[in-house]
Amino acid sequence: MVKIITMQTLIFKIYSNLPIFFQNLVVSTYGLYWKKRRFGGVFEKQVDLFRSRNSFSKQQWNEYQEKELRKLLVHAFTNVPFYQKKYMDAGYNLGDFQTFKLTDLNKLPFLEKEELRQFGKTELLSNTRNKGDFYSSSGSTGTPVNTYFTSNFHQKWSAAFEVRIREWAGVNRYNCRAMIGGRLVVPVSQKKPPYFRFNRFENQLYFSINHLSKLTAKSYIESMNKFGVEYLTGYANSIWLLAKYGIDLNINSLKLKSVITSSEKLTELMRKDISNFFKCKVYDSYSGVECCGLISEYENGTLHWSPDLAVMESIKKDTLEGDLRELICTGLLNFDQPLIRYRIGDLVSLSSDKIFESKIEMPVIKEIVGRTDDIVTLKDGRQLGSFNRFFADIIGLSKVQVIQNTHLHFHLNVVKSDDFDESTIKQIRSVFQNRIGEVKLTFDFIKEIPTSKNGKFKAVISKI
Repeated sequence: MVKIITMQTLIFKIYSNLPIFFQNLVVSTYGLYWKKRRFGGVFEKQVDLFRSRNSFSKQQWNEYQEKELRKLLVHAFTNVPFYQKKYMDAGYNLGDFQTFKLTDLNKLPFLEKEELRQFGKTELLSNTRNKGDFYSSSGSTGTPVNTYFTSNFHQKWSAAFEVRIREWAGVNRYNCRAMIGGRLVVPVSQKKPPYFRFNRFENQLYFSINHLSKLTAKSYIESMNKFGVEYLTGYANSIWLLAKYGIDLNINSLKLKSVITSSEKLTELMRKDISNFFKCKVYDSYSGVECCGLISEYENGTLHWSPDLAVMESIKKDTLEGDLRELICTGLLNFDQPLIRYRIGDLVSLSSDKIFESKIEMPVIKEIVGRTDDIVTLKDGRQLGSFNRFFADIIGLSKVQVIQNTHLHFHLNVVKSDDFDESTIKQIRSVFQNRIGEVKLTFDFIKEIPTSKNGKFKAVISKI
């Protein structure tokens, strides 16, 4: 059998065999490239524009979105083969889009994720596109999707990230930061600290997600203290584990300016532990590789959708429990690969509050729930999402993965925490009894749940 080695594998193999000094040099060189790509060109101008729109009224947002949506639709119909065919088949002509109303968006056909996978590198690209690169998702929930990024688009997105995430969290791109993310910057074979690599040009410590444990937590925190880290970003669950280990081991940590979480469900228990350990506020956020939607947390704790990045629709389905809605996104920034009425595959819970925060009149999101494929389907047709919140208050659990084998059989892979005991299992059974009814539960108690290449594990796997 011939073993095929990809270029990416070969590069990482060479990187893994370098001394740590040279690995830091490689990471810093990569950081310099990203710094110029994200923060050059139109970045500063776009930062000013995003700041100026922070104070828009609801009426101003409606007017802004309608104007930008018309420009996008006219461009897509004129220059993107996929939409020209799709919309002509649906009975639309160019004149319809020149006078298009925001309230008519729900009449257009959806863009399915499978269509993005199939046509993302061909018919979904604009005939007038600028030079760019494709960035792909992790593919942890199936075949990856590929998003087309030009430098201009990347700088606009980075400006939004600066204003709506960092600045709302009281920091900026110049502050020293630590990151716990999915990149394999530290070879798995490394058994001794340091468990980070230093990106000098962005003043960033990039920590390994794969080495984090109770035995290594002290090294992580001491490194943050030594470099004077001012804020921490990354996967919610990994940051929580670091905080929890720090609390359990009574390790001293610097007082951070803020912690910014993303990519995974942030529960109230996780928020509390992170805030207590790092002595700061925790700010949640949501986006994706498609960059056609951004949810970020304002200083008063409300989650807001940024209307100048995308038009948000939320679809209520009879099968979805309670106030869960499927998220539909129309990105307003990427004209080179437009995503219009894109079924991104995420669920949100909308706020019922009618009063907006006086400074920020952007749509309020009650909760970032999870993915549409992170749901289980019950025998009566009901669908439940985000099991994380069901387990949030159960003591003794570090991680849980739910596998639905049949309507009535659920298997749980459980990573215990130190305070696990028999009552933990009773509480889990009680949660299922109260939320689902009589079902068969089986358990595997394991040391670690296998993760995908980006360092995350799939919380729910339904075989229905």
